Amino acid sequence: MMVWIIFLLGILSFLALDLGVFNKNAHIISVKEASMWTTVWVTLSLLFSFVIYWLYSTGRIDNPDDLQPTGASMKYLTGYLIELSLSIDNIFVIAVIFGSFRIPQKYQHRVLFWGILGAIIFRALMIFFGVALIKKFSFTTYVFGAFLIFTAIRMVVSKEKPFNPKKSFIYRNLRKIMPITSHMRGQKFFIKLRHITAATPLFIALVVIEFTDILFALDSVPAILAITSDPFLVFSSNIFAILGLRSMYFFLANMLNRFQHLKYSLVAILSFVGVKLILAHHYTFPEWLSLGFIGLALLIGILVSFLDKNSNNEH
Repeated sequence: MMVWIIFLLGILSFLALDLGVFNKNAHIISVKEASMWTTVWVTLSLLFSFVIYWLYSTGRIDNPDDLQPTGASMKYLTGYLIELSLSIDNIFVIAVIFGSFRIPQKYQHRVLFWGILGAIIFRALMIFFGVALIKKFSFTTYVFGAFLIFTAIRMVVSKEKPFNPKKSFIYRNLRKIMPITSHMRGQKFFIKLRHITAATPLFIALVVIEFTDILFALDSVPAILAITSDPFLVFSSNIFAILGLRSMYFFLANMLNRFQHLKYSLVAILSFVGVKLILAHHYTFPEWLSLGFIGLALLIGILVSFLDKNSNNEH
């Protein structure tokens, strides 16, 4: 329990420094600043695998699956890569939401900050119930596995429809329960207009981002449960991927169209972890195979995207 408390306090301290010190004043996040913070978060995430090794080798944390230190570290890294790869789809949606509600660049970080904080809470709840289901009902692995394979097939065969946040179920219902204004006053989520308090576009964008993250979590949480059902490994890999999402958004926002072929990497990863879940009671995939497959799938998707002259010329 102490490890959990220290980990959560560490995350909250990082977030407090982020909003209270490094981004106290609203400003446009430059590519240079975003690349620096992306490097920081990716480095911290990778270094945390050594912390995982130390925790599991010294027995300072509960080890329900009796994992070896090396195995625990590899499971963490594999889970982190899965979450990071699936987060890229989330970045596309966030860019559309910001564009739709015309959120100025200098206020986008504040929206993402609170969005990430909400995502951490929702992910924690989903992970808790997901792990509990797998532990109590072994057949759940078949359900999760089939769902992931179905998602992968749907990504291939379905035609992509442009996402319009203003036509979404969330936005339409928000308009019914609270006053909404198109005016913005600095970084405020709510402003007073005569005798009413109205939600600004910043708040609406935040709510839509929160709910879309929940939808993305329906894919990502089962995917990481295919790697391990150890709660600490699942939660820590998820959190590090989410924390790095903000800086990665500002780093990749202007290059999203270059990653046209990364979709097929995600299809391969979802299919692989789906099969892994379905076969979990019959065959155990080596940790190096899972980590290697996911890393290779991502690398191929990125390289093909950059080498595709037609995709690059279009954008």
